[in-house]
Amino acid sequence: MTRSAALLGLVGGVTLIAVAYVGVFATGTASPWMTWVYMIGTSTTMLAMMVLGAVRGTGGIRRLLMPFAAIYMLLIVGFSAVLLMPPESAESNLWLGLPPRTAIVLYGIGILPLLLLPLAYAFTFDSMALSEADLARVGELRRLREATRVAVEDAP
Repeated sequence: MTRSAALLGLVGGVTLIAVAYVGVFATGTASPWMTWVYMIGTSTTMLAMMVLGAVRGTGGIRRLLMPFAAIYMLLIVGFSAVLLMPPESAESNLWLGLPPRTAIVLYGIGILPLLLLPLAYAFTFDSMALSEADLARVGELRRLREATRVAVEDAP
C-alpha cells in the first residue's frame, strides 16, 4: 500500500462518515445503514492514518501490510459485534468489569490495537527504518544546508 492509496482510503473513509452524518441530519434519525456506513468509514479512516504514518517514500508499507490488515479486521469485527449485540440489561454479565459492548470497544478496539502496533513496528524496524544510504543522504543535506547558511551570513 502506498501513500496515494492511503490518501484515497482517507478520503473514502471521511466521505463515508460525511454520508452517514448527512443521512442522520436529513432524516432526523439514525437508520441501521447509516450506522454501518459510519462504522466502515471510521475503520477505514483509522487504517489510512496508520498507513500514512508508516509509509516511506514510494516503497509502501511492505512488511506492515499483514499487521495493518489484521488491525483493520479487528476494528471491523469489533464494531460489528457491538452493532449486532442485543441491548444490555441490568442482568447482563460483565466482561472484565464492564458491560459487553463497552468492553469490546475499550479492550478490543481501543487497547488491543494499542498493544499490537508497537509490536508490529518493533518486528519490522530493521526493514522499515532509515538505511545507511538514507542516513548518508540526510548528513549530506545537513552539510549543504550549513554551508549555504554560512555563505548567506558572510555575504555583504
